[in-house]
Amino acid sequence: MSNQLEQKNTDLTNVTRREFVSSAAALGTGLVVASKPMKSLAESAKKEDLNVAVIGFGSQGKVLMDAMLQIPSGVRFKAICDVWPYKQKYAQRYLQKFKHDVNVYTDYQDMLDSEKDLDCVIVASPDFVHADHTNAALRAGCHVYCEKLMSNTVEGARSMVLTQRETGKLLQIGHQRRSNPRYIHAKEKLIDEANLCGRITTINGQWNRAVKEDDTWPKKYEIDQSTLDKYGYANMFEFRNWRWFKQYGGGPISDLGAHQIDIYNWFLDANPQSIIAGGGVDFYDKHEWYDNVMAIYEYEGKLGKTRAFYQVQTTTSAGGGYYEYFMGTGGAIKISENPKYTQVFQEAGADWAEWIDKGYIKQGASGGGGGYNPLAPKPWDKPKGGSGKVDVRETAALVSWDIPVDLGNKKIHQFHLENFFDSVRGETALNCPADKAFASSVMILAANEAVGAQKMLKFEPSEFIA
Repeated sequence: MSNQLEQKNTDLTNVTRREFVSSAAALGTGLVVASKPMKSLAESAKKEDLNVAVIGFGSQGKVLMDAMLQIPSGVRFKAICDVWPYKQKYAQRYLQKFKHDVNVYTDYQDMLDSEKDLDCVIVASPDFVHADHTNAALRAGCHVYCEKLMSNTVEGARSMVLTQRETGKLLQIGHQRRSNPRYIHAKEKLIDEANLCGRITTINGQWNRAVKEDDTWPKKYEIDQSTLDKYGYANMFEFRNWRWFKQYGGGPISDLGAHQIDIYNWFLDANPQSIIAGGGVDFYDKHEWYDNVMAIYEYEGKLGKTRAFYQVQTTTSAGGGYYEYFMGTGGAIKISENPKYTQVFQEAGADWAEWIDKGYIKQGASGGGGGYNPLAPKPWDKPKGGSGKVDVRETAALVSWDIPVDLGNKKIHQFHLENFFDSVRGETALNCPADKAFASSVMILAANEAVGAQKMLKFEPSEFIA
């Protein structure tokens, strides 16, 4: 991308976010991101359709497809590519229900050679072929939206950034929280402008999932071994469960943690200095990647050090769901794609009157916390005794608030895909271009390395630059 285009994208981003935040503040008691306002925004944009192909129609490809089908207009599906005929037929029939007549391919290069009028390619294939698929699509003249993690290797991710720069095409990476209006509000209004957290000293994030059986397949649709060999899969079991094997992906810390650890960098405007981690294959006997990882990143910010803990568990859903929790001297923001885990907590003595009046936070319960309680003890209240307080050193209870952004009926990936398509039309800037996602890829892949090394690993600033 040229410097001129990068500056244009930056200016467009600032305008778009400024307009969004102004709207949120004007509403005061809450912003609902409903279909109608977003459709109006789309209608004000240029009307030309974009011809789109999708590589990979597994579970994530289906999620992205469902989100794209919700976009009111301007996206026309032309081709589907998947190495599994079973998924080819499913995708073709599924899209016919929505009046999209697509060509189907097994080989991505055949598709790129045959489909001459593509504008965009959505890459939702396994991580180990992201670089091949993305680089080929960029060189074929297409803009690319590629699922995270960019690649299962740093070298693969770097090649994607370099190819994007070489071709000048757009490359968005699927860290979709960066386009989520609730996350944008938390970052730009609550942290950057209002500084509600004060100095962020600690971050805690997690994604805990219950035990899940390995994926199976209908025997009559089993892929023959020569085809599996051609596309790099050892056997059908690994093809269906590629996320658990080192040859194809990065395991749960990459599949689940990548989304959340990426937010650490974004909210802190920094990259970490070190990581130490533990984990192992403690439960599953057919997997290579760790079924649990616990990692601590250390950041050195303008106000001091921040330690950021992250855990991913695949043997229990206990522990309170999935979220990122930014804790500081003035308050804390607990945020998740699921609104029931999202709340803002006011530390004793913090004066938030200005931000309450501006509507940056609101009273009420979005679930998970009970909302503002005017009868909750204040830091200046004298202890009244009773059974509730167990230790005189216990800090006064936090007062909880809601974030006044309701995503309405939109699917969580839709915002990020809309940002991509609007960027292709030249109307805004990418929220997660490849160079930003590269830094997150480096630190996420390092978590697995730290588990294996069983020691703290240091980062050099140059490691985060492709």
